[in-house]
Amino acid sequence: MTSVPPAVRRRPGPALAALFLATFVMGSAELVVVGLLRLVAGDLAVSVDTAGTLVTAYALGICVGGPLLTALTIRVPRRTLVRASLAGYVAGNLLAALAPGFGTLLAARAVTGALQGLFLGTAFTVAAALVPPERTGRAISMVFGGIAVSTALGVPLGTLAAQHLGWRAAFTAVVVLGALALLATAVCVPPVDGSGTGGLWAQSRHALAPRVLAVLGVGFLLLGGQFAAFTYITPFLEDVTGVSGVRLTLFLFAYGAATAVGTFVGGWAADRDAARTLVAANLVLVAALAVLHTAGASRVLVACALVLWGVVGFGLVPSLQYRVGLLAGPGRDLAATLPASAVNAGIAVGAVAGGAAVSHGGAADAVLTGLLVCGAALPATWASGRLRSPAARQSAVAVAESRARG
Repeated sequence: MTSVPPAVRRRPGPALAALFLATFVMGSAELVVVGLLRLVAGDLAVSVDTAGTLVTAYALGICVGGPLLTALTIRVPRRTLVRASLAGYVAGNLLAALAPGFGTLLAARAVTGALQGLFLGTAFTVAAALVPPERTGRAISMVFGGIAVSTALGVPLGTLAAQHLGWRAAFTAVVVLGALALLATAVCVPPVDGSGTGGLWAQSRHALAPRVLAVLGVGFLLLGGQFAAFTYITPFLEDVTGVSGVRLTLFLFAYGAATAVGTFVGGWAADRDAARTLVAANLVLVAALAVLHTAGASRVLVACALVLWGVVGFGLVPSLQYRVGLLAGPGRDLAATLPASAVNAGIAVGAVAGGAAVSHGGAADAVLTGLLVCGAALPATWASGRLRSPAARQSAVAVAESRARG
């Protein structure tokens, strides 16, 4: 396979922008369905609870289907895989837009979730190959930034359109934007070499090494803690902070905008020191959730805490992705899809934990649960920062031996 031309390395902007557009489309499609559940339920004659399984099916597709598809396509050229997974994603959402019944829609969500997992892992690998090593974190943040921006912009706009035009219009918009993203990737993304080596077995030994699983566990805890609280942030703001209507929207928009900004800042921080960035983000998360828990009645303090939370909550993801790729070494092509699995598993479990807390004591207890989980993660986050890849350990040994001989 052809290496990235030097001219592309000097000007990777168009290729990264194409990947950003693709992940913006995927992030919008993933989350917009949350605002469409009642519309889907009414149109397809199912309960709202049943309609909610559309969210679960998509998350399971990312968690399970993404790594499986990556394993099956480990030898496929990365650019080909970017195009094929995005083309399949567009087709899957077209099926969702035309679904005659709930079963078809549910299957389309599971398949598109798996394709998103495959695309994300491949896109992270491609983005890293487009830039010099010292800019890897910023390249990763461009890919993930599409999802962060979709949370702040794409999801609310899609939900608003669906309220007036029907839920199928939201999926139709995804198909149109996805087709544009597919065209952009076909034109702008060059051939790149895979960053891993060997076949599935050779890569899996590195991708599933204990050092990699430890960092994935940190990601699981940090996102699980956040979503134990965030899943129920609206009732918390209404019941504890006392905001509703337009003010509630402004609070949530401030959080969403902060996540978008934090993702790009997080890419820069990952290039500086990904391990320290994870620890710092964990500390700020604990502080922000502590403010919410102890001063939830203060609108000013809650607004500040939400902004801080938004900045670091998604800003830590580039460092997580960076660390997994670094520690996986020769298995980084396969490992690239695993952070998305860990994150989505954490989100699912965190939402369940938050729900149990709400049923016990209300939305304030959900925030407390998130605080406790993120606090418990802090020692693990710090310890994971001391992990090194075999290549780094061998290099350190060689340097030490050289100094001893000198």
